[in-house]
Amino acid sequence: QVQFVESGGELVQPGGSLRLSCVASGVTSGYYGVGWARQAPGKEPEEVSCIPISGNYIYYHDSVKGRFTISRDNAKNTVYLQMNSLQPGDTGVYYCAPLTAITKSGCGYYPKAYWGKGTLVNVSA
Repeated sequence: QVQFVESGGELVQPGGSLRLSCVASGVTSGYYGVGWARQAPGKEPEEVSCIPISGNYIYYHDSVKGRFTISRDNAKNTVYLQMNSLQPGDTGVYYCAPLTAITKSGCGYYPKAYWGKGTLVNVSA
């Protein structure tokens, strides 16, 4: 089974930038891609972005289009999320997770039991 470890979250002012990293270990095959999801306090998780292991079909939720960029380094088993122009509404715990598929509608995440433990992003003045 694959395990994911997220890092890079911290307190940042509105308008600032962060880069999150997600490192996979264990059985790093058998899944379609890697996605980022986030969960704000008191809310359900929501999708952010996802990328396939191979190929270029990338998905972004409308709320982050033009501000966030997802990328991968397969040699390092790492997926990155570059976040620019951060807003207070971006605050939450950011998780990475394996995917079953990526469609026009969004990311097909594995159940939460397969997700990493998350990294906290706090956008506040």
